[in-house]
Amino acid sequence: MVIGISHVCLLSKDLDLTEKFYVGVLGLQKKFDFLRSGNKIGFYLEAGSGQFLEVFQKSDRDLSSSSALTHFCLQVNDIQATSKHLHKHRIDHQPPKLGADHSWQIWCNDPDGIAIEFHQYTPQSSQHTGQDCLVNW
Repeated sequence: MVIGISHVCLLSKDLDLTEKFYVGVLGLQKKFDFLRSGNKIGFYLEAGSGQFLEVFQKSDRDLSSSSALTHFCLQVNDIQATSKHLHKHRIDHQPPKLGADHSWQIWCNDPDGIAIEFHQYTPQSSQHTGQDCLVNW
């Protein structure tokens, strides 16, 4: 029945700042805007073939408590290059580390404080092997 994830929806206090982060810094492709009465209220970003982020303006409530979304993860090919790129754009992030799932990871936050994880899979990654991920946290 389910064949994949279509999109993750994010709320933004500042659409322009959020667009600059995801398009200008992370390199996602903007696909289209959502317009209401001629005003932009959101946009759609492509994160990979058939994978999207949907972003809507939301300034009338505290975003930090409005959602159960804890984070989302973007797959990358080179975790070190990703770290250098984030550093170049002055995006605070943790240094790359090998996670319990044997995948390299980096964490940062978008302009609205949404946590973003970046993954570089390894041949030993649980996502490839199907092996249980043993954690100590």
